[in-house]
Amino acid sequence: MPTHISPIAVVIFLLFVGFVLGLSFYLGRKAKTAGGYFAAHGEIGWFVNGMAFAGDYLSAASFLGICGMIAFYGFDGFLYSIGFLAGWVVALFVIAEPIKRLGRYTFADALDAKFNSRGIRLAAAISTLVVSMFYLVPQMVGAGSLIKPLLGIEHYWGVLIVGGIVIFIVTTAGMVSTTWVQFIKGSLLVIFCTFLVAAILHRGVRENYAPDTAAFDTVAPGEAVSHLAVSPSPARSGLVIKTPKAGSTATGPFGFIKQIHDSTLAKKEKQLPDGRAYLAMYDGDTMLLPGNYFKGIRAPELSKKLDFVSLMLALFCGTASLPHILIRYYTVKDAAAARKSTVVGIIAIGFFYMLTLYIGLGAMVSGNLDPTDSNMAAPLLARTFGELPFALITGIAFTTVLGTVSGLIIASSGAVAHDLAGIFSHRQLTGHEQVRVAKIASVAVGIVAVLLGIAAKNFNVGFLVGWAFNVAASANLPAIACLLFWKGTTKQGMVASISAGLGSSVLWLLLTDAAFHDLYHLPATVHGWAPFSQPALVTVPLAFVVLVLVSLVTKQRREPQGFAVTPA
Repeated sequence: MPTHISPIAVVIFLLFVGFVLGLSFYLGRKAKTAGGYFAAHGEIGWFVNGMAFAGDYLSAASFLGICGMIAFYGFDGFLYSIGFLAGWVVALFVIAEPIKRLGRYTFADALDAKFNSRGIRLAAAISTLVVSMFYLVPQMVGAGSLIKPLLGIEHYWGVLIVGGIVIFIVTTAGMVSTTWVQFIKGSLLVIFCTFLVAAILHRGVRENYAPDTAAFDTVAPGEAVSHLAVSPSPARSGLVIKTPKAGSTATGPFGFIKQIHDSTLAKKEKQLPDGRAYLAMYDGDTMLLPGNYFKGIRAPELSKKLDFVSLMLALFCGTASLPHILIRYYTVKDAAAARKSTVVGIIAIGFFYMLTLYIGLGAMVSGNLDPTDSNMAAPLLARTFGELPFALITGIAFTTVLGTVSGLIIASSGAVAHDLAGIFSHRQLTGHEQVRVAKIASVAVGIVAVLLGIAAKNFNVGFLVGWAFNVAASANLPAIACLLFWKGTTKQGMVASISAGLGSSVLWLLLTDAAFHDLYHLPATVHGWAPFSQPALVTVPLAFVVLVLVSLVTKQRREPQGFAVTPA
């Protein structure tokens, strides 16, 4: 990876960070009560909230992870975009308005709206913490990946920097600051990526590659060889190195469809037995078909095909189950505003995901990929247009991480202060007490997220967010859906469902091949115990079945409704 430090990139990065910190300090005066800290007093306009939805949702996974997957694996990376966007259909037509009417500050408010149950609050709060932590880790990994080429420092320093900044944001101004950070960075991300795609289409792809078999032998272990490409050839054990000819040119302007059709130089990271890295060249038609990353799509075994189906189910069901997305509905004044903000969010998010396809394909043929870190495909593509675009996109991407992490820590701290603290103190805390506890919890959650982000640096952030969606869909969606649409739901059924979905999905993920190799660092010969890597296909139906069965058994003991949240 290029590690030379650009002064302009550092200056722009510091300006972005300084602006975010200044905004947080300025808005801190509006976060003195629980209503201000957790929900911005419900005074956020629907358009601003909709763009904040986009800023919150377009995380490191959406920008860094998906673009990197498209650059290295072709169409399979875009399947993540499709899944992430499809989940908003559930949020718009099923969740948006009811959640606004039922809740006030946290996800547990909505689930407990019809039951005065400490058990529901406890289960929902634990679920919020676990899901948020699963989502926090890839954001931290993405932050470390961004900082390394920008400032020339190690990955863990990037994680520490983003952790410290976000803790300051959350403890200073809460949801008010978080909303405006998300609004600004969501808008900037969409606008800048639009210009980046326009530049990609204008330049086209680089061409005139010449064979250079000697270059292959000079690649040292661990060396970044983003300027190399390897294609099938019978002359050298199937490998021929190609490097750009002197004075090589680009194809010139592309149309939107031609850019996809003519991207025939597709690079993919490989590893040789002796540890040397290279980039394999594939025909563009192959890269635009599914199965390069999700190999189970082409595999004859049913279990491998189910892995992909399970991931798509998790992405479709997970969006409406993410606590940091659900709490954003409490920042607007009424259910109509919640619906309008969801529509704005869908438009912005959908447009951005269209851009990721072009950014990923542009990175694929840019000649500037880093085979050791797929998360850096988009920023390194921007660098091919100059240091200023690289600085801007890195600063925006870093702000993207800040906004998403802020929302996640707000959700986590709310679960602790508003739900768990009230349970264990045996009384409803006052608004000021909740804010104080939430700030302490924010520091603790931030520290844990930093440690896990350092430990998981080898994961693709898009892949890690898929884990968060699996857990969210399994733990939260069955309880939300049955609460809204089945009158037979009991509090015991909801507690059992959340517990079963959360426990089974987390256990499954910890027993996968990915966890065994990239998290526990076990030898490649040791395989995980889970039959496939994405558990939602099993754990979501399991949580529904548990809720129905337990509710049927306990329906005669259902308690009367009428729990009201104590005002701040």
